[in-house]
Amino acid sequence: MYRLSSIIICLGMAFGLWAQSPHGEEFKMNCAACHTSDSWEIPAEFWNFDEPISPKEILNGSSTLPPDSIRFNHNETAFPLEGGHAATDCRLCHEALVFTETNTECIACHTDMHNMTVGSDCARCHSVENWLVDDITEIHQDEGFPLLGMHAQISCNDCHVSETGLQFNRLGNECINCHLGDFLATTEPNHIEAGYSTECIDCHDINAFDWSADNILHDFFPLEKGHDIACTECHTSGVFASIPSDCISCHQTDFEAAQNPNHQALNFSTGCRACHTLDHDWMPAEYRQHDADYFPIYSGAHNGEWSECQECHPNPGNYSIFTCTTCHERGETDGDHDDVAGYVYESNACLICHPDGNEEGGFDHNNTNFPLTRAHTSVDCNSCHTNGYAGTPTDCAACHASDFEQTTNPNHQQLGFSMDCASCHTTDPNWMPATFDHDGMYFPIYSGNHKNEWNQCSECHTTPGNYSLFSCIDCHEHNDPNDLADEHDDVNGYEFVSTSCFACHPNGD
Repeated sequence: MYRLSSIIICLGMAFGLWAQSPHGEEFKMNCAACHTSDSWEIPAEFWNFDEPISPKEILNGSSTLPPDSIRFNHNETAFPLEGGHAATDCRLCHEALVFTETNTECIACHTDMHNMTVGSDCARCHSVENWLVDDITEIHQDEGFPLLGMHAQISCNDCHVSETGLQFNRLGNECINCHLGDFLATTEPNHIEAGYSTECIDCHDINAFDWSADNILHDFFPLEKGHDIACTECHTSGVFASIPSDCISCHQTDFEAAQNPNHQALNFSTGCRACHTLDHDWMPAEYRQHDADYFPIYSGAHNGEWSECQECHPNPGNYSIFTCTTCHERGETDGDHDDVAGYVYESNACLICHPDGNEEGGFDHNNTNFPLTRAHTSVDCNSCHTNGYAGTPTDCAACHASDFEQTTNPNHQQLGFSMDCASCHTTDPNWMPATFDHDGMYFPIYSGNHKNEWNQCSECHTTPGNYSLFSCIDCHEHNDPNDLADEHDDVNGYEFVSTSCFACHPNGD
């Protein structure tokens, strides 16, 4: 009975104290959830920040409190106790016992050593574990100024200068905010006189670790290989403003002095990159356009078969001259061309038959508009291609004008014959036999009664200088005028002259 009375008294005291709680009217919790009957001090073992607090035994362990669904757990608030906060005396933060009045901002407990230069939110830089800052790089990235190159190596105080070393006033993200002194002091080149931009990253690599010329950004004209030289070799005036980027603006002297081959004499292009790379001393040089414009030497059968231009172009002053026969000796080629009409051991002939340098699929004259037949199959190519192979005319007179002029039987010039030899002649040797459309134009001699009855034009055209004159009465068996007169005694106006014969017998019948 005595024990029951004690319990009732203790509970009554607890409820009375609850009504008088120093923690404020809003704090509705059972005191025994934190305190014991021995003291208001909260035993350390009562704290468990990860799981709900187990019911505490009271009254000397003889009984337990019922579960309390609103029992306080700091980790279930908006300010969980983590890191250094978990080991801190509650009263350092809760100076008053009315817990709802406690300010949860960092600045409420922690003195701002930075004098508001970085704001009042300590958690932007610091963690609850300690005051060390591990994410300076990320912080700068978020602020629009990534720490790259030398900026990642230097101390914060090298840029954020202050008396205490803890003030980090915003400096601005423009290079010139820190480097105006460097800009003004630079004399090689003098940035002010040259009118350079104060935007340092226009020329300097932000990833570099110094201001040296090796780290100058020259992306608009890459400084590599032969161009990896001192700035003054191109910027000769001392002014580092824009200069022409075409090769010849710097290399005119090199172009004029080049002798192997002589660029000027051969009228080479002043666009150096057509043949040269950026390698030092201009070598190796490759004229790749040679394959498309002239002859494949970087592809096909000749790829890798030569080293110097002079191997094929023996005349240094004239690259239109070339030789095939230096490499392809006569003993090698003669036997392979036994069945080739017009074969001649000469470089130009090699090119015209093998324009791509391959043995197979060579040039075939019969696939052109001037096939080689009869007499044309046995002449040397050079006989017609006297000025090279390109653009050779195909009209007869181009080759046979002298033959036309020297012919007297009949005299082609006097008689006004056409210079189109093919109108009378075939390609048979010695121009014979020759045919002429005498039948259609004048009188049937290749058909009708006169076919095969003559051999020479002069048999009918007895006056060599005038083929408009002809004779009928010198060939026919009735060359006796009396006999012919008897045969034509019924013909009015009969006359024994050739023109009368032709007038009455225009077809020779």
